[in-house]
Amino acid sequence: MVTETIRGQGLRQERVLASKQFREGSFRNTHGVRDGLSGPRGSVLREWMFGGQERRPPIALPVERPHEAWATRVESGLRTTWLGHSTVLLELDGRRILTDPVFARRIGPGSLIGPRRFHPVPAEVRELPPLDVVLLSHDHFDHLCAPTMRELAATGVPVITALGVGAHLEKCGFAPAQITELDWHESAIVGGVRFTATPSQHFSGRSLGGRNKTLWASWVIEGERHKVFFSGDTGLTDEFAAIGAAHGPFDLVMLEIGAFHPSWGSIHLGPANALEAFTMLGGGTMMPVHWGTFSLGLHAWDAPGEELLALAPRHNARVLTPMLGLPFEPAHVDGPRPWWRQLSPQLSRTVTGAAGPA
Repeated sequence: MVTETIRGQGLRQERVLASKQFREGSFRNTHGVRDGLSGPRGSVLREWMFGGQERRPPIALPVERPHEAWATRVESGLRTTWLGHSTVLLELDGRRILTDPVFARRIGPGSLIGPRRFHPVPAEVRELPPLDVVLLSHDHFDHLCAPTMRELAATGVPVITALGVGAHLEKCGFAPAQITELDWHESAIVGGVRFTATPSQHFSGRSLGGRNKTLWASWVIEGERHKVFFSGDTGLTDEFAAIGAAHGPFDLVMLEIGAFHPSWGSIHLGPANALEAFTMLGGGTMMPVHWGTFSLGLHAWDAPGEELLALAPRHNARVLTPMLGLPFEPAHVDGPRPWWRQLSPQLSRTVTGAAGPA
């Protein structure tokens, strides 16, 4: 029965059942997708086991310590700090928003299993400046990190997320009053910031029995003067054009580019489709996320960044690639910085057409 598979009671359950995305006991995408396991499984398995890609860097990636910069004034009104994977501290018109916070050494159902980080976190949870709100795109382990969320729950910070995810957050110690859940196309003001949940093309679940029982979303984040788009996890969908028309233009577009494989093209963007989505959203300035921290795909660890910079000129795309932990104001940066090429001669790659250092 539906009531046996949906976590949470009362209003949360009523809102899940009322959602247009929820049918026959599960949330659905607007368009049909392959689940990431479909397709030529034998070839994918062979690639996973015998592929020659360097899926982890041979040394820990360097990070900047952002604390001194966080104490300074944001001159343009918009500053970002990429803390790894999809975790970004946004300083937006005087408010601080933390996206998909993952600070654990590993991601997965326990502390001893799951992919390890490529780098230390640039700042621990206790070292963050006071937050106004946490944004959680969906419930996968590499986005909803239970140890991190337990730490954040103790601070009293509010969280905004998609339908159904609040049940996980309550288990992490968040009080119901701290949690705001949205369906696609719904908006709410939390922590002085307006959030709108917009469609994405993905899936959800933290266990075999929890598949697609919570919603996933992309997000429009609006301050008094600036507006940011955050993709969460998604495949390419024509809904991005509608999002751009309804909510753009954006001062910054944050799109996922890692954990990509052609067999997973309907649930993850990858660099090429990220640039297509960027164009559909109206262009502007793009910052890639969801790469450079965990080995979640079959590609080389630095391939997403290299491919993105190689393809960006064809789209006339303004792409910024900040170093991990480096606070920067998009309005004050001229172009990409392929920081990963400078780590050592062994880590340098040559890609025809790739953009050079800013």
